[in-house]
Amino acid sequence: MPDADSQRPDPLTALVAGSAALARGADLDDTLESLVRAAVAAVGAERAAISLQDPDRPAPELTFTVGLDEAGQAAMVEAVAGGDHPLAIAGRDGSEARSSDTLAFPLIVSRGGIEQGVGAIAFGWATDHPGVDSEIAFLRAATDLVAVAVDRARLASTVAERSDWFERLAHTDPLTGLANLRTFSRVLELELARAGRQGGEVSVAVFDVDDFAATNEAAGHDAGDDVLRSIASVLAGAVRLVDTVARSGGDEFVLVAPGSAGLTVARRVLEGIAALPPVDGRRIAVSAGVARFPADGTDTEAILAAARAALDKARAAGRGPLEATEA
Repeated sequence: MPDADSQRPDPLTALVAGSAALARGADLDDTLESLVRAAVAAVGAERAAISLQDPDRPAPELTFTVGLDEAGQAAMVEAVAGGDHPLAIAGRDGSEARSSDTLAFPLIVSRGGIEQGVGAIAFGWATDHPGVDSEIAFLRAATDLVAVAVDRARLASTVAERSDWFERLAHTDPLTGLANLRTFSRVLELELARAGRQGGEVSVAVFDVDDFAATNEAAGHDAGDDVLRSIASVLAGAVRLVDTVARSGGDEFVLVAPGSAGLTVARRVLEGIAALPPVDGRRIAVSAGVARFPADGTDTEAILAAARAALDKARAAGRGPLEATEA
């Protein structure tokens, strides 16, 4: 009857399988599963565990295990937290560590010629296992593959986060977090096209902060920015889910409100702004003009021109008024 050693996969075969998993694996957990199980089988280990150092957390975290049940995982977490387990030592010191039945290796990657530790991996056996040179050389190679898999997954996550950030940046105003003029213009086009097909209405409101230049001069630009952020917060809280609010530049905000409720929403915005606390002793107020599609225009330029004409009338009437085009 063949012994256990003769039934182990050849280390080279295990490395080939691990390299294939790294090259083709899209999910980190799946890649680690293939890599680590191949390594465990090749050296006849009973278990393996990986702890990773998250840049946003102070301590390494046990993130992956093979051959450990729930109780074994809990014991491993406790042992690693104690700091004397080979897995903890390898991750902390960046060097190989061992006990009678465990071999641990640091997970190290290089960025710009500088080595960085990202965690550690440990392999354990049921009995004492000193490890021979060829076995340790194999486990070092497998460890390097695991380190690359972890690093690649983190790079992919960073790229995705940056892509999301740039996408948000392209569509939002950085000061207020509202949509920017580019996004507003696109939404307005879509809403007018939809309303035109369905015979519906769309309201457009333009809000302008009263005496904003005077506030900036008297209280400073930081106070002016606070005013804009406060108004943006009121706008975001007062509108409906179907509405879109944006900062169109300077001290001007705009609203697209599908349906016939635009005037009601605009009034709610003015009421919310009127309740804001004064800045440098000056009451915050905005003037607003509202226009409707199709009564006041059938394209974006016409409807915005009508809303701004209504805004001019509101400004002429004093601080904080609302002017709508005639029905």
